[in-house]
Amino acid sequence: MPDKLPNVLIASFPAGPWQTNCYLMARAEGGPCVVVDPGVGATEGVRRGIEQYGLTLDAVLLTHGHVDHVASAAQIADEAEVPVWIHEADADLLSEPLLALSEDSRPILESLYGSTTFTPPRDVRNYDGDVVTAGIRFATRHAPGHTPGCTLLLPETDDALLVLAGDVVFAGSIGRTDMPRGSAFEMASSLATQVLPLPDEAHLLPGHGPATTVGHERINNPWLQPHALMALQNPIDDGK
Repeated sequence: MPDKLPNVLIASFPAGPWQTNCYLMARAEGGPCVVVDPGVGATEGVRRGIEQYGLTLDAVLLTHGHVDHVASAAQIADEAEVPVWIHEADADLLSEPLLALSEDSRPILESLYGSTTFTPPRDVRNYDGDVVTAGIRFATRHAPGHTPGCTLLLPETDDALLVLAGDVVFAGSIGRTDMPRGSAFEMASSLATQVLPLPDEAHLLPGHGPATTVGHERINNPWLQPHALMALQNPIDDGK
């Protein structure tokens, strides 16, 4: 999905068996870019996008550490000799993905990679405020719940407010909280303090599925309604 919004180029494609949205973002064709969430099988799609738009890679940004969002990060970043950015709470998932997955995921990883452990990227950096790369300033908002390190990324543009939402919120749904390291209580807090205060016109670019807006989700997403947030804050069983 190529798109041109004010002062920013975005190209995206769904990758791997989980159809995770991988994004390339740049100020313009022919310039530096970032890749956001290169998951399982994303390497060739990233290479094609970089070649198609004449881009050079400056960094890999990760919204969180689940394998379907990070599996290709090391290969892409190390080949280009660029850093990978992630919240420190999820950094260990770059090498030990099963720490935040159910045991049912073990045979899937073994089938895909022959192992359940990965070699992490050579240059891993932790979010600490804004990240400036490829000529774009990305504001970071910590939004735990799906994983402890979930982070919303807000690239600075001239007119449009964009939010790379990862698996915090989707069109009509939110990220699951029943896997290891997930927390329904923290998810409710993140939705209430990081997502709902955003203006209605903010464009949400989620980790799975179609793009949407905060205004649309505020009205139509059942998980963003007051009773649903209260239920998340007071779960009968948080799976722990």
